[in-house]
Amino acid sequence: MAKAAILEQVGALTIGEVELAQPGPHEVLVDTKACGLCHSDLHFINGSYPHPLPAIPGHEAAGVVRAVGSEVRTVKPGDHIVSCLSAFCGHCEFCVTGRMALCISGEVRRDQTQAPRITRAGSGEPVGQMLNLSAFCEQMLIHEHACVAIDKSMPLDRAAVIGCAVTTGAGAVFNACKLVPGESVAVVGCGGVGLAAINAARIAGAGQVIAIDPLGEKRELAEVLGATHTVDATASDAVEQVMKITGGGVHHAIEAVGRQASADLAVAVLRRGGTATILGMMPLDCKVGLGAMDLLSGKRLQGALMGMNRFPVDLPRLVDFYLRGLLDLDTIIAERIPLDRINEGFETMKGGHSARSVVVFD
Repeated sequence: MAKAAILEQVGALTIGEVELAQPGPHEVLVDTKACGLCHSDLHFINGSYPHPLPAIPGHEAAGVVRAVGSEVRTVKPGDHIVSCLSAFCGHCEFCVTGRMALCISGEVRRDQTQAPRITRAGSGEPVGQMLNLSAFCEQMLIHEHACVAIDKSMPLDRAAVIGCAVTTGAGAVFNACKLVPGESVAVVGCGGVGLAAINAARIAGAGQVIAIDPLGEKRELAEVLGATHTVDATASDAVEQVMKITGGGVHHAIEAVGRQASADLAVAVLRRGGTATILGMMPLDCKVGLGAMDLLSGKRLQGALMGMNRFPVDLPRLVDFYLRGLLDLDTIIAERIPLDRINEGFETMKGGHSARSVVVFD
């Protein structure tokens, strides 16, 4: 049995016990060691994004492989791994054209004819696996293409945040934006994803890196991670400040909040030919657009699911960046908490004043 934070109904998580099945041919059983709290989880908890219940959230995790199925070749027992929600099949149109983050193949999940991966202890009632992982649990049973082995010298609490926040933020810079050294970047929202994008922009050799956030403490964190300038997102002249700093707007604007106003701001600070990249999970009725003059000016708007990662390649590189002192994960992590305090962690998140909280399992 394993202890887990279960979403029984919209509003809050309940600590309970579950049982995980034995690994199937392509499955991996993992002892979860750490899992970050992400705004995406909060969207499911508060019902903004619907999901069948009961289910276990959590998708930003690291752990140690306990057992593997008969056909698994990518990891072995004892390996340290980072999980990734964008599990991939490896042979659909998206995978074979290098867009693995867009894979929606059902092959990475168990179908209706198979026993569920997770059941409630005692009753055997199925418990939904959320985003292919369900990492707010002492163990995960996942497809082998939902994790990758990493250097064992990497601290697992830091490794966990690579699984979503850093992969999304850094991936936006490295993969979606394909930033050219010297280009200017504005990042709207300095939570875990935004801070990772700022850090990656510094690694990639960006010129001006402008952090836009309403909270002074978040802007200060952004400066530690590589921002050359900061702007208060609530200032009436926020766009004008960016235009003055850059001499006409940024080459890349990255939205890392998931709000209409922040997406509109990202579009507004672009220079001619610039690209706005939307990362945040916006309310389902939101729309972001370009006006006629934006289009005539060659501006572009794109989404970037999970930073358009190729995680079997990208995650080990991000681990290497940390071990070499280039990627600053220590600043991104604000606190480490036990699973029993997970609801407190999400209340802290709602306040918006700190970066990442990480659940650490004994």
